[in-house]
Amino acid sequence: MRQIGWGIIGCGNVTELKSGPAFNKVEHSSLVAVMRRDAAKAEDYAKRHLVPRWYSDALQLINDPAVDAVYIATPPDSHKAYALLVAAAGKICCVEKPMALNTAECIEMTEVFEQKQLPLYVAYYRRSLPRFLKIKEWLEQDLIGAPRQVQWSFSRTPNTADLAGQYNWRTDPAKAGGGYFVDLASHGLDLLLYLLGDIATVQGITTNQQQLYAAEDAVTAVWQFQSGCLGAGFWNFAAAERNDKVVIYGSKGRIEFSVFEQEPVQLFTKEQQLSLDVPHPENIQFYHIQAMVSDILHGSGHPSTGKTALKASWMMEQILKN
Repeated sequence: MRQIGWGIIGCGNVTELKSGPAFNKVEHSSLVAVMRRDAAKAEDYAKRHLVPRWYSDALQLINDPAVDAVYIATPPDSHKAYALLVAAAGKICCVEKPMALNTAECIEMTEVFEQKQLPLYVAYYRRSLPRFLKIKEWLEQDLIGAPRQVQWSFSRTPNTADLAGQYNWRTDPAKAGGGYFVDLASHGLDLLLYLLGDIATVQGITTNQQQLYAAEDAVTAVWQFQSGCLGAGFWNFAAAERNDKVVIYGSKGRIEFSVFEQEPVQLFTKEQQLSLDVPHPENIQFYHIQAMVSDILHGSGHPSTGKTALKASWMMEQILKN
């Protein structure tokens, strides 16, 4: 069985542990090339991770004959441009989340890859993590009955770099499509779409309470799933403490978990109370990458594609537009 040769565009911090090493750990997969505009940093990454080739030009990596698939790990403002170059080269693509700056870009990307009959994946890797698959299993087994309502409460203390006035692309809407809400809440909103289905309607209120950067730092939203289940979210990046808790209320019980913290996933019903500690793998994108390789080689399917990811982008766009 052939190996899938991967190339990374943008070998920055997210690729050091979360994703990069996993491309070599997954069976029938190998990381064969990396690219970064800073040639010295690209070379350093390649040497440290034992990657055979490095580039400072994205097209050289994309056109490398050994590269079958390209993982784009740059800020969102360049996702579409790089992805379209990958499609033009007839190669498979995975982009980091959020998928692009806005829904229109996401739709354009999915249409191009569909026309080319090429897979397009998005790194919403929580859809592949065992701890969240356990929650999906509980829901599918009807252990809490019909989902009635979900709420997500999330807060972070101010970032010291932001307090010092340092530039951060994650809080630059032109680079990121929003602020920390888009960067972090995208993971959880996509996960809720995976667990509870598509959204029928959504609206939000946003504000900039600290005035430290151009993007929003406080967001509240309400929505309704097509199933009739209601949702509410609260995200604040100017709070006194760190918090991350999701509660799914059903007709027969409830499920509690954290999107980012490695806390137990908990089930509460009249019949039972379960608290399971399901650890993440060392490289948190391992199962996501494993599922991509399996889909490429066997057509087994993947839970996070361009078509699923654009729904999270649409949801965030609706929340932020007011």
